[in-house]
Amino acid sequence: MLSSGAASSRVLLPLICLGLDLGLVLVAILAATGLRQSLPFLDGAQDVGVLVDSITGPIVVGWLAMLGLFGTYRSHALAAGTEAYRGVVNASIVFAGFVGIACYLFKVELSRGFFVMAFVIGIPLLVAGRLALRRGVHAARRRGLLRHRVLVAGDSAHIDEIATIMARESWLGYGVVGALRAHGQSDLEATATGVPYVGDAAEAADTALRVRADAIIVAGGAFRSSVELRRAQWALEDQHVAIIVAPSVTDVARERVAIRPVAGLPLVHVERPQGQAASRWAKRVFDLLGAGLLVLLLSPLLVFAAIVVKRHDGGPVLFRQVRVGRDGQRFAMLKFRSMVVDAEARLAELSAANQSDGLLFKVADDPRITAPGRWLRRYSVDELPQLFNVLRGDMSLVGPRPALPDEVSRYDTDVSRRLRVRPGITGLWQVSGRSDLSWEDTVRLDLYYVDNWSMLQDLLILARTVKAVVGSDGAY
Repeated sequence: MLSSGAASSRVLLPLICLGLDLGLVLVAILAATGLRQSLPFLDGAQDVGVLVDSITGPIVVGWLAMLGLFGTYRSHALAAGTEAYRGVVNASIVFAGFVGIACYLFKVELSRGFFVMAFVIGIPLLVAGRLALRRGVHAARRRGLLRHRVLVAGDSAHIDEIATIMARESWLGYGVVGALRAHGQSDLEATATGVPYVGDAAEAADTALRVRADAIIVAGGAFRSSVELRRAQWALEDQHVAIIVAPSVTDVARERVAIRPVAGLPLVHVERPQGQAASRWAKRVFDLLGAGLLVLLLSPLLVFAAIVVKRHDGGPVLFRQVRVGRDGQRFAMLKFRSMVVDAEARLAELSAANQSDGLLFKVADDPRITAPGRWLRRYSVDELPQLFNVLRGDMSLVGPRPALPDEVSRYDTDVSRRLRVRPGITGLWQVSGRSDLSWEDTVRLDLYYVDNWSMLQDLLILARTVKAVVGSDGAY
């Protein structure tokens, strides 16, 4: 039997999505009709409404049916990943081609202006609807709603790793209710992090039914052979309990993973990390064009900030600090000065107030910050001079947080991978919480960026940066 959260996700969400699509398709058709009739330079506009009235029903039904055929109403597609968005775009394009062919074969005089505008308006609306629905689902799951009860089977280390990720990424909607012991672990009551064992992997089906689990996540070491896993699947054949296999690979973007079955064995292919690609000419050209354009657009704000800082106490407008860039090269990072002139000298007296759990220094109410410095930091205006660091080639628009030499001297081998690319004005660390993040999460996000870089990801981070800055999330 499915839990209430899983049942809602499997049944209610697709119905809500279908209703949302119905409304958006109707909006697109009405908008296209209105726009077509309002264009004075096209003939026959007065007849568009009559024809559209007669074909609206078939268009709506056909469009929604095509979306269904492309799997865009599957509950898992509504939760995460880009599958739903790609499905909406692909289904709409295929349906547009189908409508065009049908009108030609059956000699339907459909207005070309209406045809083009209906899909030009409708496709973005449908994608935006999916995005809004997904954000609503994620928000509900963070509040404990629409969640799946899951068991994790495997050795203790793998169980703890998966449970930690599920707790951290609560928007995924997986609540770990217990663990299944692997072979040879019969004496264990709980994992190192406290996940209780509620049964053995060999009795996975019976245990899942007893605790009303919606899914079993199979990690490394759960079963002694593929035969045992297959038998567990057979035992769950008539139950609504999903089997999810979690390979020992984390923090890898979907674009780098491909599953290719070979002789019945599903091999997971992981493409090499993209750190080197993040240093190629395409990213550099993007940085130069983007930074140059931003300097021009933001020049009034830059001048205003410089005047405010100078008039406050007469000290230097810019604060220059040595940071470590790509491949360990040092450079002078520029900022608008947001602290008192002797801020560096007063650092030692504040060491006891450090709120960071790692190598960073963070104080929420730092007494060294000046009055204008508070709003400069709140809206990240103090970071804008780094656009000139980007133009000089020291930094990138998007990248890991630029590190201090003292921090780098204490890096271990894993953390040192952050230095394989240029540091950025913004990055995953900033759009995911900024100063509110722990040191572990900051490193994890930076390493994820280095290993999974793509130009599309850079664009998405820049878009999310605007939202993070306006909301001043985690800024101090």
